[in-house]
Amino acid sequence: MDTNFSDDFLVKGKISIKKNSTEYKGKLTKEEGGQLLIAEKEKLRELQEKLYADGSKSLLVILQAMDAAGKDSLIEHVFGGVNPQGCNVTSFKTPSSKEYSHDFLWRHYLALPQKGMIGIFNRSHYESVLVCKVHPEYNLSEKTWSSVKDFDAKFWENRYESIRNFEKHLTQSGTTVVKIFLNVSKDEQKKRLLDRINEQEKNWKFSAADLPERALFPQYMEAYETAINETSKEYAPWYVLPADNKWFARVAAIQIIIDTLEKMDLKYPQLSEKDKLDLQEAKKQLEKE
Repeated sequence: MDTNFSDDFLVKGKISIKKNSTEYKGKLTKEEGGQLLIAEKEKLRELQEKLYADGSKSLLVILQAMDAAGKDSLIEHVFGGVNPQGCNVTSFKTPSSKEYSHDFLWRHYLALPQKGMIGIFNRSHYESVLVCKVHPEYNLSEKTWSSVKDFDAKFWENRYESIRNFEKHLTQSGTTVVKIFLNVSKDEQKKRLLDRINEQEKNWKFSAADLPERALFPQYMEAYETAINETSKEYAPWYVLPADNKWFARVAAIQIIIDTLEKMDLKYPQLSEKDKLDLQEAKKQLEKE
């Protein structure tokens, strides 16, 4: 199978979330997708090893989605085969009082991947222009503003600008940024939330807080659309994946990540002549044992 979806879902220009299908309607079957994922995981493992050996660059993968869109399972299925020493996952929950005492990007700086590493943000700094835009009162926890009236159009323009500058700085400093939005439909979200209630082993995943947020689905889609259009740049692109079919979202995501790593021009370290001689000497010593 030579199917590659990495370019199909790249945001090019302005997008409309409503016009982006949440379902995969192509010819690849679920069984073929499963086989393809296995093959691509091996390729990703090799590229991650090369990234680690190169040691001069890092990759930041940002995952954003509504509840029950499949972020956790995508991380498990896509990155399950890489060396855990070279890959870190950070899940961002509600900020702590200490985090609120800093600017909104502070805690994300602390979680950035080191050179040679893949960093995965399960939710990210984008929450400040998503959940905080749908619930502007949350911004008051930063104690910089006194009223929700302070969160006008200029406030949000500044937030988008801060995010663009943050990501541009990262790319200029050796961290490649790739951003993936799992576009799940409201109907599919309902099905998955019901599964969490009906299947005992999934009960722990369900939160009553999911329902009030689900009622705000249109507002969230509007916030996502604006955020993506404001921040999808060549140096930090967004990809919008149809996520009603979990198996397909995983295949598309791993291909995007593989293509991103391949474009990073990674190289294994080159040994000096002295190092090569030392290597041969070590080989001789070992063979004598």
